[in-house]
Amino acid sequence: MNGVNKLLGILMVFPIAASHAELSKTQFDTLFELCLPAKSESAWLDLGWEIDLWAARQRAAEEGKPIFLWEMDGHPLGCT
Repeated sequence: MNGVNKLLGILMVFPIAASHAELSKTQFDTLFELCLPAKSESAWLDLGWEIDLWAARQRAAEEGKPIFLWEMDGHPLGCT
């Protein structure tokens, strides 16, 4: 079952009748866990990313590996 189906299932189990209704701690914890990415979706965080280009060049040369540049232009909030 994917995350969206899980979330829809939880919302059906824990209906919120009004905008001011409160969630129990168990309901909140369940919804919070569903909002977090799965470990398989966050595997890129386990890579040894370098933020310094020169350090990345030295490391790539030592390990005989290419460099992958992830770079964006424009405003950091707009990624234009």
